[in-house]
Amino acid sequence: MELNLNILPLAEWLPETIDLPLLIAGPCSAETEEQVMATARKISDENRAMVFRAGIWKPRTRPNSFEGVGEIGLSWMQRVKKETRLKTTIEVANAEHVKLALKYGIDILWIGARTSVNPFSVQEIANALKGHDVPVLVKNPINADLQLWIGALERINQAGITKMAAIHRGFSPLSQSNYRNDPNWKIPVELKRLIPDLPIICDPSHISGNRALIEPVSQKAFDLQMEGLMIETHLDPDNAWSDAKQQVTPAALHSILDRIVWRQPESKDAGFVKNIEILRSQIDEVDEDLVNLLALRMNIVDEIAESKKISNVTILQVGRYEDILKQRLNQAGKNSLDLNFVKGILELIHQNSIKRQEIIMNKNSFK
Repeated sequence: MELNLNILPLAEWLPETIDLPLLIAGPCSAETEEQVMATARKISDENRAMVFRAGIWKPRTRPNSFEGVGEIGLSWMQRVKKETRLKTTIEVANAEHVKLALKYGIDILWIGARTSVNPFSVQEIANALKGHDVPVLVKNPINADLQLWIGALERINQAGITKMAAIHRGFSPLSQSNYRNDPNWKIPVELKRLIPDLPIICDPSHISGNRALIEPVSQKAFDLQMEGLMIETHLDPDNAWSDAKQQVTPAALHSILDRIVWRQPESKDAGFVKNIEILRSQIDEVDEDLVNLLALRMNIVDEIAESKKISNVTILQVGRYEDILKQRLNQAGKNSLDLNFVKGILELIHQNSIKRQEIIMNKNSFK
């Protein structure tokens, strides 16, 4: 079921994105005026990025670390806007940040992951935005909670902000990972399904936590039809005051962009369209067969449950389940299927089978 938010198309408030994806680039933190201006000029000279980003206030996990230069950095952003072709964007975490950002003419605001996780903070920002026509980008919360992300977007939209986009920056990992933040791509994909008009851009810097991974993450984002990227870019990344490992130089940024393939969601090639329609019709037939087979399987499960109930046999036989897994995974391997993928499907089927058997076994048992 789609959600109804009043959102303007990205190209209406950023005309540069009519033919190109949105690119936001700039340092994790504004450190000095010289650093900000030199970085902005190099980014602007390449004529690829449309928006310059820099952290003015930095939410840190612990005190006594660099927490941003504060209001003085906003005057540096004014210089960027005046002396380059770039628009500007900063993170805001409270009403005072919003007030100062608007005072200094910041073009676009974004709400960070540590803020979007808190509805009280988002509502405070939403209240401060009422009556203002400024674009707002909302990063996903740090935890993998789609409804919390949607709630933050709704709060900003209900404040009258229609120039909006979401930023996918990944989620706190639950286990050891190659990424700083788990991409968990299914969540932004589901967000796009629920709010098709909402532009979604990717922050590969925060997903990666490692500049070597920025390019493949960016390519994945475009392959999933995201509309842009936010990439942290610094003149001297290794000596950056924050998040040094995930920042790239302006030259490295443009090398990455040269290698990335930006694919269109549709093609006007008649041969491609005809071929893809044939293949999709075949997929539809296979999916229909899959659903019918699942229904047949569950009907058999119900019959098994009735027999177990009559014979007073437990629902779960661990040995039988282990045999099923072994046999099916062996079959999957012979068909060159990903074993983790097949195992995940079998586990879901097994869980649903147990649930159905529980319902039948307990029917009339507690009257």
